[in-house]
Amino acid sequence: MSSPIEIIQLGRVDYLPTYAAMQEFAHQRSLQSPSDVRDELWLCEHNPVYTQGLAGKAEHIFQPGDIPVMQTNRGGQVTYHGPGQVVAYPLLDLKRRGYFVKEYVYRIEEAVIRTLMYFGVTGHRVAGAPGIYVRLDDPGSHALLAQRPQKKMVRAAELGSEPFMPPEPTAEEKWGSDPAAQRNGSDPNFSGLNPNASSPDFTGLGKIAALGLKVSRNCTYHGVALNVAMDLEPYSRINPCGYAGLQTVDLSTIGIFVAWQEAADLLSQKLVTYLTP
Repeated sequence: MSSPIEIIQLGRVDYLPTYAAMQEFAHQRSLQSPSDVRDELWLCEHNPVYTQGLAGKAEHIFQPGDIPVMQTNRGGQVTYHGPGQVVAYPLLDLKRRGYFVKEYVYRIEEAVIRTLMYFGVTGHRVAGAPGIYVRLDDPGSHALLAQRPQKKMVRAAELGSEPFMPPEPTAEEKWGSDPAAQRNGSDPNFSGLNPNASSPDFTGLGKIAALGLKVSRNCTYHGVALNVAMDLEPYSRINPCGYAGLQTVDLSTIGIFVAWQEAADLLSQKLVTYLTP
């Protein structure tokens, strides 16, 4: 049986010391025996900051102004963190949990979708663009997106009647294309993006949750950010996740008014559920 996930409430914190603490946590657990490793889920809210991933390009940040830009070792491009956003950092041992990176992404996204469902909002996946999106004209619509990932869903008994079928990993999807990563059991540059895929169609969609992950020697850090009630103006100064014109929304702009703590508590519960094998 997988070990329980301990939820750690950090409150509102600056990004840089939190990033450093995640790196130190991952380093320290790599020195321990598997039986001593604990899994944690850090919940927080950040002061305004842009974070740039390993694949980040400077041209996607065109007017940072007084908002600092932090270079990180997570996958992906640039995103924004700020007050009114729930940020969740799962610090897990994937080997002990028994699944690979692609399934890990799927499980995080599923937790966000179930959180949104509680508030009457339908979250959608877009093929080739990790994260969760909503229909701008009808956030509660269950109509399927044409550009959704084409994966058959089944009903898993352990999750009641909720459809849940994580994707099967290929050899490359397990560890990425880096031979060194295949040897040591991690993909240091994992972003969840297929560089050969065509550009997704975001017409009529707004992004409400973004993922940026790091997996090193089976240990995860960085995570997912769910927009609750933010000042969204800083997103207009970047190409969010590297996509020009991608609109970013939060729960409040689509008519859902909920306290930050309520959203954080619900998201953490869903993450604990869906990150458990």
